[in-house]
Amino acid sequence: MSAQGTGKLWIVATPIGNLADLSPRAQQVLRGADLIAAEDTRHSAALLAQFGIATRAVALHEHNEREKSDELVQRMRDGAQIALVSDAGTPLVSDPGFRLVRAARAAGIAVSPVPGACAAIAALSVAGLPSDRFVFEGFLPAKSAARRAHLQALVAETRTLIFYESSHRIEESLGDCAKVFGGDRHAVLARELTKIYETVLDGTLAQLSARVASDADQRRGEFVLLVAGADADADAARLAEGHRVFELLRAELAPSRAAKLAAEITGASRKALYDTVES
Repeated sequence: MSAQGTGKLWIVATPIGNLADLSPRAQQVLRGADLIAAEDTRHSAALLAQFGIATRAVALHEHNEREKSDELVQRMRDGAQIALVSDAGTPLVSDPGFRLVRAARAAGIAVSPVPGACAAIAALSVAGLPSDRFVFEGFLPAKSAARRAHLQALVAETRTLIFYESSHRIEESLGDCAKVFGGDRHAVLARELTKIYETVLDGTLAQLSARVASDADQRRGEFVLLVAGADADADAARLAEGHRVFELLRAELAPSRAAKLAAEITGASRKALYDTVES
């Protein structure tokens, strides 16, 4: 509940491509706000102009959010209604805004969502992969070594995995996914959702990797990659094989090195193997 006399923070989802997805309620809130906090004011200006919304916008992005949040919270304490938008989709989902929301709530200011588009959920809804339980991992690390390490930690995850990826890394990321998860793991690649050149491809990671490598058009735009979770029975067998290889290697190597190599050889979780040393 907001403190008496304070304003309010609205978290407003914007389109991920098709402008018709900006809801009437979102338009009403943006028009009625005293201020719009936007990830990129230049990007948001085009959207606001399309709907004749003249509300003033200020920048709130990853580089200034800590400092700007205090100022915005004070304005809301003074009664201002502020709407937070990101460049596309739902704010805070791989976008700035967390610190502002936390500061507003800590100050007793009401924070209210105006739901709308979210690329991760839109992709999940059309993927045909299990959607009752899923894990959103956002963007993968830019460097291959860090990316593979991150993926390795998810090898045993049985829930559907959802990643965002950019056009200049999608080919490499698919290749790393195929190497870490196995080329036969089922996956779906959603590109340019709600836009003119929208495509949703499904197949094994090896098939998707080959398709993207051979078709330049499939390397353009914005991507959501969804990977099927690990099969529980297969994961148990992989872990058992990992333990066997680990025990052989640790006779000659330090446990950490043995676990790393055993994980690379069998696809088992390095952490699960190494943890057996201390158990």
